Amino acid sequence: MRTSTPYWLALLFALCTGGIAHAQSFPSRAVTMVVPFAAGGPVDVVARILAEPMRRSLGQAVVVENTTGAGGSLGVGRVARAAPDGYTLSIGHWSTHVVNGAVYALPYDLQKDLEPVAMIGGNPMILVSKNALPATSLKEMVAWVKANPGKVNAGTAGAGSSTHIAGIYFQNETGAKLQFIPYKGTGPAMQDLVGGQIDMMVDQLSNSLPQVRAGKIRGYAITAKERSPAAPDVPTVDEAGLPGLHISIWYGIWAPRGTPKEAVAKLNAAVVEALADPATRQRLEGLGMEIVPKVQQAPEALGAHQKAEIEKWWPIIRAANVKLD
Repeated sequence: MRTSTPYWLALLFALCTGGIAHAQSFPSRAVTMVVPFAAGGPVDVVARILAEPMRRSLGQAVVVENTTGAGGSLGVGRVARAAPDGYTLSIGHWSTHVVNGAVYALPYDLQKDLEPVAMIGGNPMILVSKNALPATSLKEMVAWVKANPGKVNAGTAGAGSSTHIAGIYFQNETGAKLQFIPYKGTGPAMQDLVGGQIDMMVDQLSNSLPQVRAGKIRGYAITAKERSPAAPDVPTVDEAGLPGLHISIWYGIWAPRGTPKEAVAKLNAAVVEALADPATRQRLEGLGMEIVPKVQQAPEALGAHQKAEIEKWWPIIRAANVKLD
């Protein structure tokens, strides 16, 4: 006598094999990478550099989509609310995935609602000033700022921006008091620094380095433990007399929480392969980005790094009572 397979067992088998088939077929359509800023900005440029080598690895198009507003928090939120199927990714950096959690009342949790996919790299910052500043070394610059409390104008890209938070950190570490001047981006702030309308700025290396090399502003030190290959002649803050002032605008990619592990693994492999491509590395390093070692590109490494950065920076930002423009 032939017995039939119990219904529940057949259903379980179908669900399991269906899940395996889904994992094996991912991706079966285009993947969207959400950039939380306007086209042409640093995050957008990095996304577009990675999109093509990732397409080759995944066998599907990687479409860059710009969703702007509220310091990048709207674009990140779009991904946090997306279906956890691996087809919608969030690319961002220190500001969007750490700082925004301390300056905005976000309708999502940066850690609980996002799944780390891959760490990309980091761009250190550099302490710069107008050429007329009477200081030729970092120690002299710190002494001059401390001798003029509240009178030194420091440009920022707006309240809560990386330049603003870095300036606050500089204050905390030196005991200096700056007068922050907010601009609508680093572009106009840099223009006024070159013109001598403001005194100093803690800016991304990739943005300031061309002006330093052209002799239009003075560079003192980068906020990293080691010298940057893009600027080997610029000392680190540790070498220049302000040890520990380490700030990096690091980049990563996330998916919605609950995205299948198999999909995350394939997406991570695509990013890792892209970062190993010589042409891709050259383009990213040309922007001043320092690509992290392969072991740090893992999802677990990105999650641990983001957690550590949140624990470090949120108390600093909240203690400074940062107000949004």
